[in-house]
Amino acid sequence: MYLTPLQTIAIMLAVALGTQATRWLPFLLFDRENKPQLVTYLGRVLPPAVMGLLVVYCLRSTPLTAPRYGLPELIALVAIAALHLWRRNMLLSIGGGTVLYMLLVQLVFI
Repeated sequence: MYLTPLQTIAIMLAVALGTQATRWLPFLLFDRENKPQLVTYLGRVLPPAVMGLLVVYCLRSTPLTAPRYGLPELIALVAIAALHLWRRNMLLSIGGGTVLYMLLVQLVFI
């Protein structure tokens, strides 16, 4: 199924509007001083919960009984934790862990 240029533009505008609405709506609905307790609570607990969920999702299909036994994943996970505890920089932790993991699976654990 092919879309006409007008349909393509309409879809792009709808997606852009939806994205912007989800970004701006909380600031329009809540004052900085009068935030509901639920919003404050979710802002505090959701980021670590999402990171935990991503770790579980990434490691869910790690083969623990096949040769390699999940060693590249374990080494990268330990490196990510060490980098984050050392520098407290999420970008460095994720980027460094990703680079290390890719080097391990491409060059070491072939």
